[in-house]
Amino acid sequence: MFMTETLAKRIVGLVLIAIGIPNDQIAETTGLSDRSIWTLKKAIRSGDIDSLFETGRGGGRPGKAKGLENAIAEELEKNNYHTRQQVADMILDKFGVSMSVSAVGKLLKKTASSG
Repeated sequence: MFMTETLAKRIVGLVLIAIGIPNDQIAETTGLSDRSIWTLKKAIRSGDIDSLFETGRGGGRPGKAKGLENAIAEELEKNNYHTRQQVADMILDKFGVSMSVSAVGKLLKKTASSG
């Protein structure tokens, strides 16, 4: 079984809190922030420990091609593009969105796996 680094830090933090280690030593040992340790302690006091084992994905910012994926995929099917740079140039010309070659690669991977 694999777990995320965040979840492992929380579990170790919970154990260290339970045995009475001071916050500064917990932070140094686990890499958790003071705010995270405070949240762990609050969850222990309220009995809401289950929520600590749930990790979500970060929000991040939406991609530049958000909402254009289908149109880009259709254009790729119609014409013959050989390189990611050619695809990036096509996206700029047809949709007015400037994308890096690596972002195009991610978009191509995403559209290939969903289609």
